[in-house]
Amino acid sequence: MVTSTHESSHRIFQDHPEVLAPVFEALGLPPPAKATIEALTPDATEIKPLERRVDTVLKVEPSEGDGFLIAVEAQTARTPGKGFSWSYYVAHLHAKYGMPVLLVAVCKNRSTASWAAGPFECRVRTWTTQSTRPFVLGPDNVPEITDESVVARQPALATFSAIVHSDSANAAAILELLARGMRSFDRATAKYWCEWLEVGLENTPVRETWRELEKMVATYFPGRGTLFEETYLEGKAEGKAEGKAEGKAESILSVLDKRGIPIPEAIRDRITTCTDLDTLTLWFDRSLTATTAEDLFADG
Repeated sequence: MVTSTHESSHRIFQDHPEVLAPVFEALGLPPPAKATIEALTPDATEIKPLERRVDTVLKVEPSEGDGFLIAVEAQTARTPGKGFSWSYYVAHLHAKYGMPVLLVAVCKNRSTASWAAGPFECRVRTWTTQSTRPFVLGPDNVPEITDESVVARQPALATFSAIVHSDSANAAAILELLARGMRSFDRATAKYWCEWLEVGLENTPVRETWRELEKMVATYFPGRGTLFEETYLEGKAEGKAEGKAEGKAESILSVLDKRGIPIPEAIRDRITTCTDLDTLTLWFDRSLTATTAEDLFADG
């Protein structure tokens, strides 16, 4: 089952490639900010019959040296046969785009991180035909944020770090510092990063801790059961359904805006005038991965 923690652990790279800083540093490359980074389709399926989909695929054109692909996989636990899938992803993407591929595995605990580092080999007796060695981002190389000023300067890295370290003994302290740091943001920015974090912490022991700390910054994430959604909706004495629809419409527009996706006036009107909650929830889910505003209405 794909969880919100899984989704946020790789989708953050699509919207905020600066989170790749530890990878670029380890490879001796200039910072991600100096590179051109483009999200590609994660589909790694051949003619069928078996569907294979990489979590996130990025095309990187660094300011120095040749371009390459980064395939990001969020891995919350050891999974039998996953090494075979990863080897397939790398080979397929290499053949399809003709570019070298760096496989990055995001792990929250050291046991999974150690396993994910591989190598995963295809071998016959002493001969290794193929060896896949993921670059692992985990508790050992994603720094814990211990300075509030880092939250203000690098909110994406701070949020990602909190998700990666959500299983650590210091998780509560990390979240408390993050909440304090977010108080320096304007309301819209604080709302945006609090939403990322609460959804990313779903199914983790510290999610309730964060929900308490979240009161400092009052966030709203319709359709995901976050703290601000509850307080916002409970406060509606009248027009409750209308309030829900309005909130979801606003969140769809906010996500598209934050992701830099242009919103034609006709589409903006269609979103804001819609009152069907199921439809708005569907559009909201699609807004997280859409490349154009029209993608919200893929099936008409």
